[in-house]
Amino acid sequence: MMLKIILILALVGSIYPQDDKDLDSVIESIFGKPSSTQPPFINVKKPSTIVPPTNNQDKENQPCQTEEGKEGRCLRYFLCNSNNTVIDDGVGIIDIRVQADVCSSYLDVCCNVPDVRPPDNPITPKPPKFREGCGWRNPDGIGFKTIGDNDGESKFGEFPWMVAILNTDYVDPRIEAVNDANSEGQKLNVYVGGGSLIHPSVVLTTAHTVASIPTLKVRAGEWDTQTSKEIYPFQDRDVDSVIIHKDYNHVKKNLFYDIALLFLSSPVDMNVPNVALACLPPPRLVTPGGIRCFASGWGKDKFGKEGRYQVILKKVQLPVVERQQCQKQLRNTRLGPFFQLHSSFMCAGGEEGIDTCKGDGGSPLACPIENEPGRYMQSGMVAWGIGCGENGTPGVYVDVASLRDWIDDKIIGKGLDPKVYSF
Repeated sequence: MMLKIILILALVGSIYPQDDKDLDSVIESIFGKPSSTQPPFINVKKPSTIVPPTNNQDKENQPCQTEEGKEGRCLRYFLCNSNNTVIDDGVGIIDIRVQADVCSSYLDVCCNVPDVRPPDNPITPKPPKFREGCGWRNPDGIGFKTIGDNDGESKFGEFPWMVAILNTDYVDPRIEAVNDANSEGQKLNVYVGGGSLIHPSVVLTTAHTVASIPTLKVRAGEWDTQTSKEIYPFQDRDVDSVIIHKDYNHVKKNLFYDIALLFLSSPVDMNVPNVALACLPPPRLVTPGGIRCFASGWGKDKFGKEGRYQVILKKVQLPVVERQQCQKQLRNTRLGPFFQLHSSFMCAGGEEGIDTCKGDGGSPLACPIENEPGRYMQSGMVAWGIGCGENGTPGVYVDVASLRDWIDDKIIGKGLDPKVYSF
């Protein structure tokens, strides 16, 4: 009997389905139904949707009245010479808490007509200091500085390796939308998760994020999904082919080796400051427990129906949790006392209320590179968790270092150079 229990618990410890409905049926058959107040067993970061962008011309160039009572026009801040927006070395200071009453976007200002600049002659921000190689974070952002981001918003261009992965083939009506501004008949891009740019032509993500989706594209340089008014645009690329680890098996709900590479139809333009490459750790490097790393994504802000998908790219700083300590904590959940954390996973988090969440699947966990301030390596990818920061339980991430040899093999097999994501 004990052997049977161990085998059942081992099966439960290995599952991570694409669909909450499948998960519930498996869990209920073993443990019975949880109480109505109990969160689902494993928080699967399953697909969400965004509608990027909304009508970007809304109220742009429309007449307005400046604070001084003068005739003005609603324009993006970098097309106005007036002091409506503070400019520091060509950088605008934007309060993202403000929902403009005069102009529809917080990136617009009511510009006095004589101060309007032509679109081909914007106020040019001071470019970031050139730094050779991958993994450089921009902690102050690019092009404009934001204030009011006490809710965890990233700066524009802060994580230039971050990409959104979009399903361009079909909109499932069961998938929740980020907002309700859905124009009838509009073809939507369905956001399925995050990824990282590791080569101008390659995105790294989790297999469970993309395994069942036939048509994909990626969006690099994105920040606010509901506008394209940032001074540097995002870049969309179709996915030409997908390679998933041969030992990943989503049919059996086994998320070991949860990794995929997306090869793009054409490389992204790397000559812009809001797009850059992530560094990957050397093979089998163990990131020490306690190291604080950044996770980023557009996933939900909390677990359950009351959680909302994010419009502006969020960030959260989390400590890496040592493997044995993580396994011990996970065994205190419904996973049970015999749960074994697979070697392709690592853990981070464990701080109450601070975690990645649904919709963040595939998003990078970037950890500082020793002795190189401001430079990061992607140690993990968001995989699964027990809720979102409930009871101080760490989240589980794909351990990128344990799969670095596989990544290199597939990159070289496509005739590409793995040195671009090495440090």
